[in-house]
Amino acid sequence: MSSPAQPLAASLVQDVDWLAIAPPTIAAVVGLVVLVADLFVARKALLGWISVAGLAAATLMLLPLLDGDRSTFCLNGAPDTCSYTADRFTLVLQLLVLGGALLAALLSVTALKDDAKRLPEGEFWFLLLSSAAGAALLPASRDLATLVVALEVASLPAFALVGLRHGDRRSSEAALKFFLSSVTATAVSLMGISFVYATTGTLHLTRIAERIQNVDGQFDTLAQTGVVLTLVGFAFKTAAVPFHFWVPDTYVGAPLPIAAYLSVVGKAVGFSGLILVTVIALPSYADVWGPALAALAALTMTIGNVGALRQQPTRAYSAVRLLAWSSVGQAGYLLVPIAAAAYSDDPESSIGSTLAYALMYGAVNLGAFAVAALVGRTHARNRLTDYRGLYAKNPLSALVLAFFLLCLAGLPPGIIGLFAKVTVFSAAVDADLGWLAVVMAANVVIALFYYLQWTALLFRAPEGEPVRHRGPAPVTAAIALTAVLGVALSGAPQLVLRFTETGLF
Repeated sequence: MSSPAQPLAASLVQDVDWLAIAPPTIAAVVGLVVLVADLFVARKALLGWISVAGLAAATLMLLPLLDGDRSTFCLNGAPDTCSYTADRFTLVLQLLVLGGALLAALLSVTALKDDAKRLPEGEFWFLLLSSAAGAALLPASRDLATLVVALEVASLPAFALVGLRHGDRRSSEAALKFFLSSVTATAVSLMGISFVYATTGTLHLTRIAERIQNVDGQFDTLAQTGVVLTLVGFAFKTAAVPFHFWVPDTYVGAPLPIAAYLSVVGKAVGFSGLILVTVIALPSYADVWGPALAALAALTMTIGNVGALRQQPTRAYSAVRLLAWSSVGQAGYLLVPIAAAAYSDDPESSIGSTLAYALMYGAVNLGAFAVAALVGRTHARNRLTDYRGLYAKNPLSALVLAFFLLCLAGLPPGIIGLFAKVTVFSAAVDADLGWLAVVMAANVVIALFYYLQWTALLFRAPEGEPVRHRGPAPVTAAIALTAVLGVALSGAPQLVLRFTETGLF
C-alpha cells in the first residue's frame, strides 16, 4: 500500500522537452567533452574542430523548433507558467548567439594555432562553449532565477577568456576591469530582483507582470527601485552609457576572436535580458523604464559615435578601438525600439525591430572583425593606417570589409544596414519619440564620417610594394560566411523582419 507522499512526489516529476532545450544543452555537453578530451588528446587542434562541430550542431537544432512554441519546466497546475520557452523570440536570439559563437570559434582556430604558447587550448574551448551555452539559455528564460543563472554562466567564462593569454599585462588589466565592473552591476541587479520578489512573491515573469500592478501603495517605491536596479545589470551587458567604459580596453586586451564574440554575443545577452524584464515582466512600469531607456539610447549612440570619431589612425590598435566605440554607438540604436515599446500600441513590432537590427549588426560586425583578424596576422598592432591599400594586397577582403562598413553606416550597397536603420527609426517615430528619432538621424550622419574614412583607406595607394597574401582557411570561411549572409539579406531585407516577428504577447 503506497503512502500519500508517493503520489505527491510523482506529481512533482516533469517530463523534460529535450528538443526544446537541445541548443544550449549541446553546447554545454560539447564543452565538457572538450575539457575531458584535453587530458588525452595530443593534437590540440582537434579540440577546436570538435568545438566548431558542436556549435554547428547546436545551431542546426534550432530548425526543428520552428514549427511552434515549446515550453518546459512549468509549474504544476499552471502549464502556461514555465521557466523555459522556445518561441520565435528565443530562436532568433539563439541563432544570433550560436551563430556568433560559431564564427568566433572559426577565428579562434587560427588564433590559437598562432599563439599556442600563451593560450591554453583545452581551457579556451571549454570556456567559450560554456559561455555560449549560458548565452543561448538566457533568451529562453522566463523566470528571474533562470535569467540570472544564465547571465552569470554567459559572463563568468567571458572574464577568463579575456585574461587567458599568459604573460600579457594588457590582457590581465582588461579582464580585471571587465570583471570588477560586471560584478558590481550584477550585484546591483540582484538587489533589484530581490526588491521585485519582495513586492510580488514570485520570480516567474508573467506572474510578476500580473502581481506588480496591484502592489500596495506603501511598497510602490520599493517596486520602482527594484525595477530600476534590475535594469542596471542588463544595461551593463549592452554597453549602454554610463556602463560602457570597459568596452575599448577589454576589446583591445582580449584575443581578437573574443572581442568579436563579446561585441555580438555579449550584446545579445544584455538585450534579450533587457527585453524580457521590461516588456514581459514589467509592462505596467513602462513609465519608469521607457524614459530611462530612451535617455540611455540617446547618450549611448552619441558618446559611442563621438568616441569612434576621435580615434587616431596611427595609434596602436586603433582599428579595434574604432570597432569597440562603434559597437557602443550601435548599442544605442538597438535600445531605441525597446524604449519605443513603452510608448507604442504595438510593442511586439518594436521588439521585432530590435531583433532585425541585431541580426544585421551581428553578421556584418563579425565579418569586420574577421577581416581585422586577417590584417592582424601581418600587422600585429592593427592600426587603421595598416588598412591602407588593402585592395592592392587582398582585393576580396578589401571589398568585403568595405561592404561591411557601408552596412554599419546604412549606405548602399549595404541595403540590409539601411533597411535595419529605417526600421529602428520608424519604431521611434511610431511611438511619438520624435526627439529620439532626430538624435538618431544626427548620429547616423556622424558615423558616416569614420566609416567612410576607413573605407577610403582600403582603396588608397599602398605605401611601398604591395605584398599579396592569403588568409588561413578558418578565417577565410568566417569572412565568406558573413559576406554571403550580408549580401543575401541585402537582396531580400524583408525576410529579416518576417523572421523576427516575435510571439512574446
